[in-house]
Parts: sequence; C-alpha cells; structure tokens
Amino acid sequence: MTPSKLPTQHRMQAIFLLLGAMAMLPLMDATAKHLSHDMSLWQITWSRFTFHVLWLAPAFLARHRIRELLPARSGLQMLRGLCLMAATFLFFGGVAYMPVADTLALSFVSPLTVTLLSPFLLGERVGIRRLSAVGVGLLGALVIIRPGLSVFQPAALFGIGSGLVYAFYVIITRRLAGMAPALVTLAYTALLGMVSTSLVVPFFWVPPTLEQWGFMVAMGAIAALGHWLIILAYERGEASMLSPFSYAEMIGAVTVGYLAFGDFPDRWTWVGIAILIGSGVYISIREHRVSPRPAAAAKEPEEITAG
Repeated sequence: MTPSKLPTQHRMQAIFLLLGAMAMLPLMDATAKHLSHDMSLWQITWSRFTFHVLWLAPAFLARHRIRELLPARSGLQMLRGLCLMAATFLFFGGVAYMPVADTLALSFVSPLTVTLLSPFLLGERVGIRRLSAVGVGLLGALVIIRPGLSVFQPAALFGIGSGLVYAFYVIITRRLAGMAPALVTLAYTALLGMVSTSLVVPFFWVPPTLEQWGFMVAMGAIAALGHWLIILAYERGEASMLSPFSYAEMIGAVTVGYLAFGDFPDRWTWVGIAILIGSGVYISIREHRVSPRPAAAAKEPEEITAG
C-alpha cells in the first residue's frame, strides 16, 4: 500500500510515533555526553546496549521465542550488529567533545554515503540528480567542520566516521530486509552490541556512582523505547513518507544541547545543517520515486541516528 493509499489515521499515527522517537533519542546522546566526563566510551557504549537489551527483553519475549534470535544469514546479521556498535561508539566519541547537534549533523553523511555505495553494493541505479545532491550534502559537511580554519575540531572526524560506518549498517539492512521481524532484528542487534562491548569494557571499567548507574539505566531505556517507537511508526507508514521526518531529530538535539550544556550552533553550522538536511530529504524523496522498494523492505526502519 503506497503512502497515498494508507488510511489518514495510520499516516498520522506513524508520523507522531516517529517524531516522538526523534524527540527522545537526543536525550540518550546528552546522557552519553554527561557520562563521558568520568567514563570511557567503551563503558558508555556497553551500558547503552546492555540496558537496551534488559528493557527490550519483556516486549520481545511477549511476542517472540528465544530461538528466533538465530536469524537467517547470521553472518550478515553479525556484521550489521558490529557496524551499529562501531557507529554508536564513534557517535558517542563525537558528542563527548562536540555539541550534540554538531555531531548529529555530521552523521547525516550516512544517507549520502549509502547513495554513493548502493550501485556497487546493492546494484541500484543512481542518477545524476541524486549524485548532485550527494555533492551538495558533502559541501554542507565541509561548511560545518570548516577544515583548515581555526574552528575545525579533530573530534568532527568521530561524527563523520559514525555516519560512514552507519551507512554500511543501512546497506546491510537493505540486503536483509524482510528476512526477520523488525523486533527480532532489533533485539539481535542490541544483544550483539552488548556481547561485543562486554569483551572490552572490563579493561576500561570505572566503578559508577549510584547517580551514574541511574543515567546508564536511563540511557538503555531511552534507546529501547525510542527504537520501539520507530518500529511502530514503520509498521504503520511507508519509508518514503517517514524518512524526511527523521531529520526532526536535529530539533531535539539542538534543544537538549542548549538546555543541558549551553551549546547552540553558530551561523555557519546552521548553514551546513540546512544543506545536509536538504540534500538528504531530496535523496530520500527521489529514491522512493525512482526506485520504490517492496513493502517488505520498507518495514525495516533505517533510522538516521547511530545511537
């Protein structure tokens, strides 16, 4: 069913669910930034996935069986999970040293990278219009980081790296679309992130205070609920309709960054953000007009956020 044929009630529900998720997820990023003052990135990433799994477990067990966590093509599933873990680690590295909004904006290179790589890795045709939008979007990233100028921060490479790695997560998601229910995929990915970070975190462990434990638990709860809302949104609406609304996360990132840390993007950063978002929205709309994917594929959410 195309977006135009969906019941109006379902479309509105999908939009509000996605906007709710986009409003919540920056809270997780701000929590990671707060914890980074005293904890390593490994410990923060571990807590994000571990408590995500613990919060998600009741919902998963209510709808699925544990044996479903052994999905088809487990090799690609594992690679995708590792990509999300790495993208999250890099994203948290960015917010540790930069404003949340700036890091999020730089991670928006992800849809541009997907567009560039999709002809080689997915066999999709990409026309001159989308390639031009990619070029414009990369220009927006350069406006934000301003290499060669005094405002450039090496930490910006964390945000860009997060977006690049996340692009591979999205590409693998497209390859695996329809092979497992979205909630099973989400649980598997979170579980893999927990296991992989658990192998490393003992070497970087700092005993948390009671307050820090509370933040760590809250971060997992926000991740679980935010991604659950995304799943519900994509169950009620098509990706072609919802993708542009994902960029509303920037509003939450700016608001949380300003209220919690006093960070507010400067004029040129706003220009770069506008260019990146504009190119991303154009690519999303153009892609679904030119190369509509089957409904099964559209049910796999491709969130903007790496967190």
